[in-house]
Amino acid sequence: MSDTAAAFKALNRDEMANRLAQDIPEGWYVNLGIGAPTKVADFIPADREVVIHSENGILGMGPAPAKDQVDPWIINAGKQHVTLKPGGSYFDHATSFAMIRGGHIDLCVLGAYEVAENGDIANWATSATESAPAVGGAMDLAAGAKRIWVLMQHTTKQGEARLVESCSYPLTAAGVVKRIYTDLAVIDVTEEGFSVVEMIPGLTREELQARSGARLRFDRLNTAG
Repeated sequence: MSDTAAAFKALNRDEMANRLAQDIPEGWYVNLGIGAPTKVADFIPADREVVIHSENGILGMGPAPAKDQVDPWIINAGKQHVTLKPGGSYFDHATSFAMIRGGHIDLCVLGAYEVAENGDIANWATSATESAPAVGGAMDLAAGAKRIWVLMQHTTKQGEARLVESCSYPLTAAGVVKRIYTDLAVIDVTEEGFSVVEMIPGLTREELQARSGARLRFDRLNTAG
């Protein structure tokens, strides 16, 4: 089936972030990476206590502010204006990275260019010669957080797979990704490779596999979802 004739509608960024937010348990301390992951803060259920950490030095970060309530001094690691929840705090980089490196973050949500079936993640450069300054804090987060989830488009704009057998881009970290949320599916990274947990309505297994660069398993698929 061609994309133009597809019977499914891929999720947009807000819908992807909302879907991921529903799976974050009560009481977790969560870091949100730069880019699409920052949107997750806007969709944490109001009745669920989840403490959001930003690597530039915020604990208790809230959703994006209304346009008429922007505090120019409160920004996240991506330089976006955010809010501070009651009881929240801000501090220096040394304290922030002590939280990360000390294993105090339950979950880090990162974007990615590629994720390999063994959990490798590449999210900072698309070639060995790219002029990006450095891997940055993602390296510390990938190594220090208790678990890593990835939020990303299932394919590139050119239709190339982001779920691959092995990453072709420089790695951020090896073997750390536990779950992936894309615009098409929710996928666990297991010892046997990629295992599909959920697919968007109207999408077939064959269509999802065709958009993936590694074999998918469907034994965990929630057919009621």
